[in-house]
Amino acid sequence: MRVQADRVSVTGPHGTLLSPTSLTVSGGELAIVHGEPGVGVTAFGLTLAGRLKPATGTVTVEGGDPRQVVAVVDSPGVSEPDGALSLQVVVGEELELAKRPANKAAVASWLAEHDAAAFATTRFENIEAATRTRLLTALAAGRKGVGVLVLDTPDRHTSDVDSWARIAREHAERGLAVIVLTATTPVSALPQQPALCGGLEQPDPVRCAPIEAPAEPDDTEETEKTSGDQE
Repeated sequence: MRVQADRVSVTGPHGTLLSPTSLTVSGGELAIVHGEPGVGVTAFGLTLAGRLKPATGTVTVEGGDPRQVVAVVDSPGVSEPDGALSLQVVVGEELELAKRPANKAAVASWLAEHDAAAFATTRFENIEAATRTRLLTALAAGRKGVGVLVLDTPDRHTSDVDSWARIAREHAERGLAVIVLTATTPVSALPQQPALCGGLEQPDPVRCAPIEAPAEPDDTEETEKTSGDQE
């Protein structure tokens, strides 16, 4: 799995939202992208997911349709849950979106599995920031076919950088390509050198999962073939 943005820019009704930006992230890697607060950094995430058409440049996603393969988590005004809803309603809607069982029993089971049963009836806006990001990211990662996660500005909910960085690393360690968009955290406080919105030469993402070695040739089959030729 790999997602590659090549000189992607986005234009809105009132001008440029995102200057040309390049980024490549593969399965098992974690990239942090930093931009100015506002809609530009979110526009980059939505473009990676095929939700916005770039004004210039291209997005290439290996592994399928970007709208199915790339999941944007908690995007303001797009995939951000309604804060007035209870956690159990939010989970039910996400499970239904993923075409998974979403009845009361299924929701209760999912919450228990993710250590969140105690918050089932809590209004979503009152869910603690780290728990919010953890649950929404797990729901997105559970959708069939998803290989790329884009966490949209989890730093807008908390100044605790490690709370969302740890979640992002865990999913990259499982083999997903993970991109975290940030805007309010100073660059100096980020856990790794970030790619920058408007940048073309970017630092390499951090590899969190080992690269799978290519399959070894079947020596037995080759030996049998050679023996047959000799006969």
